[in-house]
Amino acid sequence: MRVALIASGGGSNAGALMNAMQAPDFGAEPVLVLSNNENAGVLERANSFNVATQVIDHRPFKGNREAFDAKIGQVLSAHNVDVVCLAGFLRIMTEDFVRSWEGRMLNIHPSLLPKYPGLNTHQRAIDAGDREAGCTVHMVIPELDAGPILGQRNVPILPGDTSEVLAARVLKEEHILYPDMLGKFVKNH
Repeated sequence: MRVALIASGGGSNAGALMNAMQAPDFGAEPVLVLSNNENAGVLERANSFNVATQVIDHRPFKGNREAFDAKIGQVLSAHNVDVVCLAGFLRIMTEDFVRSWEGRMLNIHPSLLPKYPGLNTHQRAIDAGDREAGCTVHMVIPELDAGPILGQRNVPILPGDTSEVLAARVLKEEHILYPDMLGKFVKNH
């Protein structure tokens, strides 16, 4: 399967996915890293794996999310992508775009969904007095962070944790969970 990774930032999860796909028996290959940020670290990570990159700046599309998503769709089609992995893409996609990739688009989220969809997940878990946090890989549907859950990993919330400390602990688990769930998804499709 041909996999596109879409990210806005440093791309540590995209890096973990690209690294996992180097295994000959993984069943998928990274063919594109797409970002809306020309300075995103994920682009350098892609270069280190010799994966094609594309930047589509969202700013010229202000007020027209449909046109932005259509441009993304054109690029994905041009690369014959089978599966899309969102890896820290900081844009909410339109319903039409999500539906066009339904069943073929995965996302990693830094909470134990259905708890804490959206942003500030670690601080929300700490503020709620939760004893554990974690991460979730799920299928993407039009409703934000509400798609079918493929897998989760838990981490304890320790006394004195800040959101930054908890985020770092969760991120380590994300780097394990996402490649594992993509591998299972590929083998089952």
